[in-house]
Amino acid sequence: MWQSISKNTKIILISLVALFSILIFSNLEKSPELIGQSEALKLIDSSPVERVLVKEPYVYLYFKDKSIKVPKEAIDTKKLFSLGKVEYYEESTEMMDTIIFVILLTMMFYIFYVMRASRKTQERMIQNQQMEMADNNLGKLNIQAQHSNVNFSDVAGVEGAKEELEEIIDFLKNPTKYREFDISLPKGVLLVGPPGVGKTLIAKAVAGEANVPFFYQSAASFVQIYVGMGAKRVSELFAKAKEMAPSIIFIDEIDAVGKSRGVHNNEEREATLNQLLTEMDGFEESSGVMVIAATNKIEVLDEALLRSGRFDRRVHIPLPDYEERKSIIALNLKSKKHNIDIEKVAKMTIGFNSAALATLINEAALYALRYGNFTITNEDIEAVKDKVLLGKHKIQSFTDEERHIQALYQAAKAVTATWLEVNYEKIGIISSNFIPHHNEILSKTMLENELKVLLAGRIATQTKYGELFTNAKEDIKTAKILAQTIVEEYAMSEEYFSTALHAQRLLSYSEEEVASLLSKMERVVEKVREYLLENESITPTETKGILDEVF
Repeated sequence: MWQSISKNTKIILISLVALFSILIFSNLEKSPELIGQSEALKLIDSSPVERVLVKEPYVYLYFKDKSIKVPKEAIDTKKLFSLGKVEYYEESTEMMDTIIFVILLTMMFYIFYVMRASRKTQERMIQNQQMEMADNNLGKLNIQAQHSNVNFSDVAGVEGAKEELEEIIDFLKNPTKYREFDISLPKGVLLVGPPGVGKTLIAKAVAGEANVPFFYQSAASFVQIYVGMGAKRVSELFAKAKEMAPSIIFIDEIDAVGKSRGVHNNEEREATLNQLLTEMDGFEESSGVMVIAATNKIEVLDEALLRSGRFDRRVHIPLPDYEERKSIIALNLKSKKHNIDIEKVAKMTIGFNSAALATLINEAALYALRYGNFTITNEDIEAVKDKVLLGKHKIQSFTDEERHIQALYQAAKAVTATWLEVNYEKIGIISSNFIPHHNEILSKTMLENELKVLLAGRIATQTKYGELFTNAKEDIKTAKILAQTIVEEYAMSEEYFSTALHAQRLLSYSEEEVASLLSKMERVVEKVREYLLENESITPTETKGILDEVF
């Protein structure tokens, strides 16, 4: 049994025994009898004293067969020396007590130190075991190649994204064709869009269309509690992808690991991000490995991730508009018996993402089956719509009046952007998809035009309804930041050292310019508004067509 006890435990037990031994032996000696002065003197006269010990507050007298103690004041120690050869000792009680106390305290500290060191050693051993287990499991559970059975025919409502990714698919299918012409494709593709629009499904469809191995990883799985483990996982992931090239690495929610460095520092997350950047720099465009990542928070990503040579191709996936919702609903009803007016359902589901639409159809089917019906109808959709709408993730949905307000708001932005030649892909009732400008040198006019587009919706709705609305919140927030950037960072004002007043002047000037422009474009804005109410989104080409028609 003693052999099974650890070394540190043995040391602690031995120390405790020694401590108790000191305490016991210090009190083991039998205490001498206390007697008075007269009796003590009689004993001294009758028996020779062999040893005298002075220990405050007593004098200890040792005879051949007896020992006594007498109060120090009761006996003359000088007289004892006159009796003959006597061993004399004088001892300080305080000194002895101090020595014993120091010894005990030292031993207690030593025991505490040994116990603490033992605990740290055990924790280190457990941590090493866990890291070894993680190393052993690395690649067995989390890093496995999948073969996707999803194709673009299984994904609806993202036609624009499909077109941008066709080139990637062709490269993965026919890499030799591109190598012969010395063509390099982007190392990384960033899918940007709100939750539920199908970013993961699109990545799987790319892998399915190209028929290549697909490595799925959530960025959150890289962030470990042990420093270095996340970076090791990234390294292993890229190594396995290269072994099976051509292949696709898909990193979901990349913002979990790719946030800007220097903000809320996290040593492990930064080490993981650095390893990801290193790996992306380390393979060639012709290696056959394509990295696809998804995020709904592109604004928080580290600039190093977005620079050229990494995720330099971005595919924006907005909420589906009317036509896209029709195709998503049709796809989800493909294998179900139904008698549904798809156009009507598409109109009533403004603000639904593709995941919510799939849930809506599934809930409607369950509702119909619950009441013994084997065909889904519009009534079933109506019955479960609020349940989906007000579930865990409340979906934005407009009333008829709100649709008219928002259509006017977005129409004013579309007309202003088209007139001032501010680039955008599509403006819809739900969202505006402006293309961020990547020019190294920006003119003041370009920045001011972008500012005017951000103010246009608020000015149009205020002019029409005599009211301000909350739907302008994000645009006004962006406009204020942009105005401050123009006057403070770029110093595009009358003075080099600007104040908040300069930014306010710029906003006021831009507001006057937009109000003047919209007053002349009233008929065009109304036409675009009608188009948005019917189709929910409009492109620059379509807006320009209406402009040419009116003027």
